[in-house]
Amino acid sequence: MSGAFQEARLGIDQVVRDINISGYPSRNMFSKPFDSASYAVGPMAWNPGYPNADCQIGACTTPGDYDVIVETDIGDGNGVSWIRYRLPASETTLYRGVVPKTAGADPIAATSAAGVMVPLVSNVVNNPAALPAGVQAQLIAQYPALFPAGAPIPLLQYSCETPTGSQPCTSGAATGYNAPRFVSDVDVTLIVMTQTPDMQTQQLKVMELSGRGHRSNPNN
Repeated sequence: MSGAFQEARLGIDQVVRDINISGYPSRNMFSKPFDSASYAVGPMAWNPGYPNADCQIGACTTPGDYDVIVETDIGDGNGVSWIRYRLPASETTLYRGVVPKTAGADPIAATSAAGVMVPLVSNVVNNPAALPAGVQAQLIAQYPALFPAGAPIPLLQYSCETPTGSQPCTSGAATGYNAPRFVSDVDVTLIVMTQTPDMQTQQLKVMELSGRGHRSNPNN
């Protein structure tokens, strides 16, 4: 239990730290940037040509409930990087990958290249459907409040900047601002199951951790 908790805690801390520094350095920090690879277009990356072809939060490939690409300079000497977090629908492993940003390239394709994504947290059960049928049924029966009707729990939920303050990106109040470049905060919920059941009760042990990343850098 303590091992699973420590891995999950370190994982969620990493996600939050990366979101906190997203969008750095912004274009307005340069008098004349060389190209878009030398600055962060926004806090998140989503497809080639962004931000000219904004997608809406909830309708994008990324950022989505289980997939996000953070754009920032992490101080590794490679300039601006794409940092991707992804929990595949059929798996229980949260992956993280980092690649240098390339101007005009597809951030999804770049971070999907072989060897880029590496395991960060194992036994993530935000989506019970990724588990074997028997384990899935047992988990939902033991934790009905955690998984109402067996519904998956989003790993990532976004808030966007609006003229009236930060609003959930999928709410009516954020209409017109529910694009990745306006993301200001990301709520992270990580549900992790221990590898083996409790020795005495034979029940599965599950822990839920939550955190919030807040973009501290100005939007372009």
